[in-house]
Amino acid sequence: MADLKLTLVVACALVDTDKRVLIAQRPEGKALAGLWEFPGGKLEPGERPEQSLIRELHEELGITVAEPCLAPLTFASYGYETFHLLMPLYICRRWEGLVTAREGQNLAWVRANRLRDYPMPPADIPLIPHLIDLLM
Repeated sequence: MADLKLTLVVACALVDTDKRVLIAQRPEGKALAGLWEFPGGKLEPGERPEQSLIRELHEELGITVAEPCLAPLTFASYGYETFHLLMPLYICRRWEGLVTAREGQNLAWVRANRLRDYPMPPADIPLIPHLIDLLM
């Protein structure tokens, strides 16, 4: 079996005052297009996960998040065909600014127990029970 490249991606479950979680739909032209996921992205060289998430949330959603407002919840470890994904999931309940789809993606605020109603990448699915336990 060939060694798979390890890819580190960081994700965030933004939680609003109604205990709904924000998910974003991957746009056409990207891998796994049409699937829903938690906002976030790949780490840049030399970035810590929290720094990457703060940068990605600003780029994708136009919000400003302070590092103390990010709380690690769980992580996903999933072997795709061409790489292995390691993805820590943070919870964030406080940010500045209005959540806006800055990259043309569809956004949805969803109750944790309804997340399974949205098709997601295989790595995201095991994160759902942790969110249900926390928010329901």
